Amino acid sequence: MKISFKNDYSEGAHPAILQALVNYNDDQQAGYGEDMYSLKAKELIKKKLKSDQSDIYFVSGGTQANLIVISSILKPYQAVISATSGHILNNETGAIEATGHKILGIETADGKLRPSDIIPVLENHRNIPHQVMPKLVYISNSTELGTIYQKKELEELSQFCKENNLYLFMDGARLAQALTSEINDLNFEQLADLTDVFYIGGTKNGALLGEGIVINNPELQQDFAFNIKQKGALLAKGRLLGIQFLELFKDNLYFESGHNANIQAMKIKNFMTEKGIQFLSDTSTNQIFPILENSVIEKLLENFEFYVWQKLDETQSAIRLITSWNTKDYATDKFLEKLNEIL
Repeated sequence: MKISFKNDYSEGAHPAILQALVNYNDDQQAGYGEDMYSLKAKELIKKKLKSDQSDIYFVSGGTQANLIVISSILKPYQAVISATSGHILNNETGAIEATGHKILGIETADGKLRPSDIIPVLENHRNIPHQVMPKLVYISNSTELGTIYQKKELEELSQFCKENNLYLFMDGARLAQALTSEINDLNFEQLADLTDVFYIGGTKNGALLGEGIVINNPELQQDFAFNIKQKGALLAKGRLLGIQFLELFKDNLYFESGHNANIQAMKIKNFMTEKGIQFLSDTSTNQIFPILENSVIEKLLENFEFYVWQKLDETQSAIRLITSWNTKDYATDKFLEKLNEIL
């Protein structure tokens, strides 16, 4: 079997999560997220955020979280601003557009949005009421290109959104990897102050499934549960999500898992850098995009799985390598041994 660096959800779940699900399996609990484990997990996350006023809801996946959040807080004529590399624009089969909301894409080199990127979009949508109204700024941390928002960058973006009456929504599918990056200076608790809504990604960080939506803006909290139910996302066995998030946050498992993914990716990146290999983007998380000769790529694909991300010319392409909470030294060592042999 080939070793996979295709994504960070190839494996099932962290053993501690599986054991917790087994341990509590016979307990009889209330349904629809009113079980003891979900309630405890929500309180624990609020405590770690130092934000009692935040509302938390657990859903099964990232696309589901994105479409529920965006469709529930926007009016029919309001639109979303996103980097063109954003997950909602490229990898969700038009889920947001299917709810009736246009996505206004902005091309950025590193996948991040800054106030200077957004200003032209606002200026080009002044023909009221003939154009959609830009209302929500969608960002990911880490981004689809593996980059992260520094504290100053997020503060500036948050302030800009407040000044321009825009909501700021952070996709946190790989939030653990962003917050444990070696160059990160942003704290988990600061997200409660700097975003209107964000979500905590579990699927790509050791959970069987699940994301935790955190609504910080009180204006957006009212009746949110109705939207979850209407979109088919309110699980009768909500305990399955609550148990997992309780296990992820009761100690430090959530951040330890993200940190391991980063360590393994940086191990590969540092080796490649020493070999003079260039990268499509400069990342510090568990996604790296090295540029290799196509002949090298073909040989690596004999033993490993990964995506060929972008063809650059007739001889070179950028590939995407992703490590996970469960990536072992054995896997990265094998990859580097093979690469060294080919080079």
